Amino acid sequence: MHLEGKCKLLKIYISEDSKYKGHALYHAIVLKLRELGLAGATVVRGIEGFGHEKRLHTARIFDASLSLPVVVEVVDLPEKIENAIKEIKPMLNEGLMILADVEVVKYGKN
Repeated sequence: MHLEGKCKLLKIYISEDSKYKGHALYHAIVLKLRELGLAGATVVRGIEGFGHEKRLHTARIFDASLSLPVVVEVVDLPEKIENAIKEIKPMLNEGLMILADVEVVKYGKN
């Protein structure tokens, strides 16, 4: 697949301990994105953050929090991202999804 030019960036902010049908939500989202044929997805684990409840989540040594912030990022063509949003949105019972226009300047090995 070759991505170049105007694309969309979808970021999904969730908690590391969020579940979907008994599995980690971030993993379920990645599997769904792959099933839908998107170019790729990346899951980034935050070391510290807070959400709408203002509860601090941290990865400090003395705090054994398993509820760290996680961000799932995916970039693809606008129509593929719009379709992905329709499929992913019902999987989320909490969290934040953001959508942005991006310009892809390099993709792949070439």
